[in-house]
Amino acid sequence: MDDRMIPLDAETKAVEMPEDHRDELRLWLRLLTCSTLIEGEVRRRLRESFDVTLPRFDLMAQLDKAPDGMTLSDLSKRMMVSNGNLTGLVERLVTSGHLDRRVSPEDRRALVISLTESGRTEFRTMATEHESWIAELFGDLTQKDQKDLMRLLAKTKLSARNAIMKGDRS
Repeated sequence: MDDRMIPLDAETKAVEMPEDHRDELRLWLRLLTCSTLIEGEVRRRLRESFDVTLPRFDLMAQLDKAPDGMTLSDLSKRMMVSNGNLTGLVERLVTSGHLDRRVSPEDRRALVISLTESGRTEFRTMATEHESWIAELFGDLTQKDQKDLMRLLAKTKLSARNAIMKGDRS
């Protein structure tokens, strides 16, 4: 196939025309491209191996960390989505036998969502496989590369938070 026919991602375009883009923009595009590539592959593997979506996996991952369950409100905060976005997902997982819901003993208006035993078993099988996929996707990075990347990403996260805080004050 002729290389000119392959659509370029924004990062590739920015690298090919660096004079048109500041370093920070190229860095942002590199991070976004990496994230998109990895997420796309994880989504594909979850679908093909387990017939599960990434949001379903993420929801089950949150609940696996909370053996006593969580309210829909707490789940939505943790997952950074609205209650409305979770409602249908929870319904489907309750119907499939992966989740259970009960009235909260502290607040009778709230429901506590938790993994069923079969849901937990299934999730942990998926999580083990997921972990091996991530290791494979980062397999070309040495331990030092990974440590350096973690340090730099932590610094990047702090920089972004600081910029957001400054923006909130103005």
